[in-house]
Amino acid sequence: MFKPIHWKTFWRDFIVIQAGFIIMGFSIASMIRANLGTSAWAVLEVAISQIIGITPGTVTVLMGFLVLSGALILREKIGWGTLANILSIGPWMDVALWLIPSIGKPLPLQIAMLLGGILGMGLGSAIYIGVDAGAGPRDSLMLAIRRTTGISIRLARGIIEVTVVAVGWLLGGPAGIGTVVFALLIGPSVQAGFKLLKVEPHKPIEPQVVVED
Repeated sequence: MFKPIHWKTFWRDFIVIQAGFIIMGFSIASMIRANLGTSAWAVLEVAISQIIGITPGTVTVLMGFLVLSGALILREKIGWGTLANILSIGPWMDVALWLIPSIGKPLPLQIAMLLGGILGMGLGSAIYIGVDAGAGPRDSLMLAIRRTTGISIRLARGIIEVTVVAVGWLLGGPAGIGTVVFALLIGPSVQAGFKLLKVEPHKPIEPQVVVED
């Protein structure tokens, strides 16, 4: 259930994985500030943050631990990167929300922020999964569903996103046309990130050949 820590490359991996977390945090904030409807998870997390009066980033951390429990039930392997994901993306998201102003117009800029956020999330996911220190809780759940059902990453991620955004919308989260675009494109974006960086989650283990004397 837990991936071993490779101490020889730990600090290099830590820097690389943090780059992925920063991209993710700023991508989520960019979509929120575009005001066209944000990512599925952000719809839910912003809704909860408004209800209980804490920052969206704090909700992201709390939600991360909840989602992680689901991945563990499906026996997905986790590692130090999984916990680092939970503890890092939320704070980076709050920093980005503080830095990035809310955009009401022009529309081309809003669209660019939305699409850039979707591409950034796909790239960020591939970066930290590629480190192989344990995927984040949401991606761990995605990979667990892919492994246990055999469906594609695109479909697994799509199912999760549609379910989450429905709950977030019912709670009054900032859903919109951008949320629909996100739900349709995030799967291909993550898969494209995997191909770009040549990431192979759950790479099959080659059978060992035993040579008898």
